[in-house]
Amino acid sequence: MDKKGILILFTCLLLATGCNLATKPSDPMYQTLTPLTASVIGTATARALNSGGSGDQLATAFDVATQKSSEIYATQTARASLSDASKLATATAIAPVVAELPRYGIDPGLGHVAWLQGPLTIDLNGYQQNGYANDFSQVTAKDFVMAADITWFTQYGFSGCGFMFRSNGDKNQPNQYNIFLTRFADGTMVFAATAKGDIANLRVYFPSGEDKSFQWLNNTTNRLAVVARGNLIDLYTNGVKIGEVDTTQPPPPLLTIPDKPVLPAGANSTVQQDYQDQLTQFTQVTDQINATLAQAQANFLNKKSVYTDGILGFLGMSDSGRTTCKFSNAWLFIIDR
Repeated sequence: MDKKGILILFTCLLLATGCNLATKPSDPMYQTLTPLTASVIGTATARALNSGGSGDQLATAFDVATQKSSEIYATQTARASLSDASKLATATAIAPVVAELPRYGIDPGLGHVAWLQGPLTIDLNGYQQNGYANDFSQVTAKDFVMAADITWFTQYGFSGCGFMFRSNGDKNQPNQYNIFLTRFADGTMVFAATAKGDIANLRVYFPSGEDKSFQWLNNTTNRLAVVARGNLIDLYTNGVKIGEVDTTQPPPPLLTIPDKPVLPAGANSTVQQDYQDQLTQFTQVTDQINATLAQAQANFLNKKSVYTDGILGFLGMSDSGRTTCKFSNAWLFIIDR
């Protein structure tokens, strides 16, 4: 792909918005009462067991989380009258969220679960495609935690999956933040702000340096989480903090890019061709990232790109060929205290 093509791609990625998303009923209690699927609970249980906890420890943790959930729920339900069975179901459903929040330094008592999202898939096929989804597009958030497991398949390394948030929902000239993961350079995380559709802030991270469990290969899964509090945006993969963005600060003067791919010793002709393809893509994408950084630096001074509230959604972005982003175990917790 030539540089012009990558420039168009990167622009397309940054213009993805959450307009025209499917909606659910507008009952203010609906998001809290959405039942958690069995697969979500099963995954949360498996994750706890894989962390080395015994069955008794897990049961105790679940009981504590459920009790804490009930306490949080009690402070939220003065506006609605629910049966004891509904209260129990809600407390049970949000227990895994309550148990996960401390990993991001968040006290569950400081807010409430806004929604629990069932599995979603964004499937793209073609050149420079992007897609978005969210069953709760009527929900806006200022300070929040959003998390999801992302399982991906991409044919090209700079295709990716992620979130958009604090968006004004303008399809043509969006004001919003994007955070997405790609398989480029064994895994790349990009934070971008757009102002009236133009790139106005940028950060690039390489998660595997901090997160040794990060999976960059196709058909693998990583957990992406974003914590937004005021002007600070904390970014996590698999429970590991990868970076913190102060949205009032300009893009950095330079970006640190990983080393170029290395040709293995004794490589045959097939491996050599593979290496040449990787090197070409690495050079093209690196050049475009640096060009985009220059644009963001210039636009940051001229455009307002500090946002405090807006809609949220899931993103899929394709360079070329097939890109599939599967989101599961996803939830939104709104910080309101």
